[in-house]
Amino acid sequence: MNHSPFRTPAERQAEREQKREAVLRAAVRMFNSQGFHTTSLDDVAASLGVSKPTIYHYLGNKDQVLLECVTRGVEQLRAAADAAHAQPGTGFDRLSDFLRRYAVIIMDDFGRCVIRTADEQLTNESSARFRAIKREIDKAMQGFIAEGVADGSIVSSDITLTGFTLAGALNWPARWHKADGRLSPEEVATQMVDILMRGLAPR
Repeated sequence: MNHSPFRTPAERQAEREQKREAVLRAAVRMFNSQGFHTTSLDDVAASLGVSKPTIYHYLGNKDQVLLECVTRGVEQLRAAADAAHAQPGTGFDRLSDFLRRYAVIIMDDFGRCVIRTADEQLTNESSARFRAIKREIDKAMQGFIAEGVADGSIVSSDITLTGFTLAGALNWPARWHKADGRLSPEEVATQMVDILMRGLAPR
């Protein structure tokens, strides 16, 4: 056990990451509630009781902060796709699993930011990266649908349109779901996915 009054490099790094996470979480919540353009880094700093240079120290300028927020969200969605791929069962089963994970993420801070952020709010380079990662998520969803069509567990005459329809429906809770609402994100996700998947099951 370390009894030194001086923190170890690992402890300093852990503290830095903890502070950076707090700044990022405060920023994404403000972007989601007030909008990117009407939120300033001064607002974020004030909400944490720190100075604006502190925000720059941990995250950079406002564009960099937004890119970090949406990147975190799409990385969570990408991890959800990977987790669903590893599940046993049919394409229908894996798609259902992915959609439930997807919906829950969309109702959390970083996933919500992905849905509420328009490409034009980012710089050209960041916007291109953002669109590329989002396309990966679309392709992953379409891949699950294609698997289900191939194994007979899903009926779809247009895989791309089906994917966009599912994403469109599941993206809306990012705008209307409240953390203190009647249903938890998990309950909303389960019920919505059950409704949507009924339309894809063979008759």
